[in-house]
Amino acid sequence: MTTTDYATYIAGLPRVLAAAASLFRDDRGRVLLVEPNYRDGWALPGGTVESDTGESPRQGARRETAEEIGLDLEPGRLLAVDWTRGTARPPIAAYLYDGGVLTEEQLAAIRLQEEELLSWKLVEPAELDDHLPGTLRLRVRAGLEVVNSGAGTVELEDGKPVTS
Repeated sequence: MTTTDYATYIAGLPRVLAAAASLFRDDRGRVLLVEPNYRDGWALPGGTVESDTGESPRQGARRETAEEIGLDLEPGRLLAVDWTRGTARPPIAAYLYDGGVLTEEQLAAIRLQEEELLSWKLVEPAELDDHLPGTLRLRVRAGLEVVNSGAGTVELEDGKPVTS
């Protein structure tokens, strides 16, 4: 196969997006959520991985956290990987990392990216259903279960655990 043939082959392959986010908590176990200005509802600090630059999901989670809330923190362990099917967009492989427990000083240092975010808040796990949409809510709940149980990374499809 020539270089041109290979490039044509690669260009014709299906596309999958990658996203990465960090699950931050405070010392009371509340989850840090951000309010985007470009859609309804709340989210975690995170976003699309810039694969065209060679960025990995872990690097994307760190970059997005620094951009969105002004905290440059190395993500902790991988909590979940979620394959979410798309209808109006390509499928997304969503990576969820443990952001850890933020100190009072770190919370006070949060500076929002005004181009994308309206506000942030800490939410009790029992109130997540009131704030997060479908698959994200399930992904966050799965991530919290991994954190609280000490279990290993969970594989999800549309927010639901894959059973083998």
